[in-house]
Amino acid sequence: MHCLWCDQEIVNETHWGNVLLPDRVKYLCVRCESMLEKLDGALCVKCSRPVKQGGETCQDCRRWEKLDQWKGALKQNRSVYAYNKGMQEMLAKWKYRGDYKLREAFQVDFQASYRNAFSSDLRKHAMLVPIPLSEERLYERGFNQAVALIELLDKSASPLLSRIHGEKQSKKSRRQRIQTENPFSIVETTDKPVILIDDIYTTGTTLRHAARTLKTNGSPEVYSFTLVRS
Repeated sequence: MHCLWCDQEIVNETHWGNVLLPDRVKYLCVRCESMLEKLDGALCVKCSRPVKQGGETCQDCRRWEKLDQWKGALKQNRSVYAYNKGMQEMLAKWKYRGDYKLREAFQVDFQASYRNAFSSDLRKHAMLVPIPLSEERLYERGFNQAVALIELLDKSASPLLSRIHGEKQSKKSRRQRIQTENPFSIVETTDKPVILIDDIYTTGTTLRHAARTLKTNGSPEVYSFTLVRS
């Protein structure tokens, strides 16, 4: 096995523990795995942003909840990794340069975080809805990274939303992101809870637009689960 990032051979150390119970398959070497910073410690209970103490809601989420049109739209977001330099480089190679296999580097942590983030009852009944790409963006990239993440969970994606084409979010300032008009429309309604899946939570605007669209059309609760919290 070679590291998916640096292509160095991964040499597993043999000890009594992994003789009796084999180690999980590793897709990154130790050095490259250390580039990924898992979110831990005191996190905002609404969006997973690091805060000073546990149980806090961050200032951004308090602002969202004060606005009538957004209050209660997104019940909770959970994310796996911080958006550090290593993750920025990996996301860029995965999303924009088409290295589809690189997603496997996130699989173990993504699955474990998903199980820890949501109750077994919610995981059993919720629909996993990928944040859609426009047809133009999908053609440009060749795949939807949100669907690819759902596949890591061995689940089926429920494409309940469609998206109009627009400027890339990565090219927008924070203010421009927050002021973006709703790009989503409903494809299919549901009366079940939904967990939105996307690669990154930045301001939360995209996820809230999607959540509000789903709630307006019948979903009782909408959560989100993202690979990264910026």
